[in-house]
Amino acid sequence: MAKTARIPDVVPHDDHVLTAKEALEISFLKLEQEVEVRLVAAALRAGWSADEALDAIDQLRAEESGH
Repeated sequence: MAKTARIPDVVPHDDHVLTAKEALEISFLKLEQEVEVRLVAAALRAGWSADEALDAIDQLRAEESGH
């Protein structure tokens, strides 16, 4: 029997199931981005430049990771 263009192929279950890590990673990255935006905004309100704020955030990350 010929396939028609309007009926999509069924995706095997292994090809569309997310792991818990994959599902959480998306939310974590969004949250991390929001935190950075808020930190920079607070620093700007306190009179820092954007470059100073980003440098401070980078330093904090380096300290946190032990570098």
